[in-house]
Amino acid sequence: MARAGITADRLVAAAAELADEAGFEQVSLSALARRFGVRDASLYSHVRSLQDLRHRLALRAGGEMIDGIAVAVAGRSGRDALAAYADAYRAYALAHPGRYAATRIRIDPTLVDPGNTAMRRTVEITYGMLRGYGLAEPDLTDAVRLLRATFHGYCALEASGGFNAPRAVRASWERAIDALHIALRNWPREETDHHG
Repeated sequence: MARAGITADRLVAAAAELADEAGFEQVSLSALARRFGVRDASLYSHVRSLQDLRHRLALRAGGEMIDGIAVAVAGRSGRDALAAYADAYRAYALAHPGRYAATRIRIDPTLVDPGNTAMRRTVEITYGMLRGYGLAEPDLTDAVRLLRATFHGYCALEASGGFNAPRAVRASWERAIDALHIALRNWPREETDHHG
């Protein structure tokens, strides 16, 4: 490809493809420079560093993921919204393993372009779905952490072939969603002290 054809957006798109093909850890400026047929140094006019590139990739992937989730949960509530959210999450994680891995990195908020709405939309959609269960802070944060841990753990184990029992993986996923729905409907409120 001609050097003139490189833009930051095309570079991030190529990084996303490379992440899915080879794994997020294989995304490097050298590998991308080879894809574009240029020297590594020429990429620094589009991104500041490998960390900058990976942050951009994480934000792009997070945006793609929440876009899919937003469409899935639109007009739904309760268990239907939870299941739609979970299924869209799982579908993205399994279809785009490298991009999904990028969404797991910690991003310094000061490095995020104020015009990028992916992180804000993720919070709004996730918290909006959970407010349907009557949750407020600090329970919302705790519930988000439970969902993230459950969805991520499940997807990571499934992607690595970690489920070997004869029961269908999808059937267990459905039961996990049922269990989460019950937990969210019967959330233990922080002000209740069961140990007092």
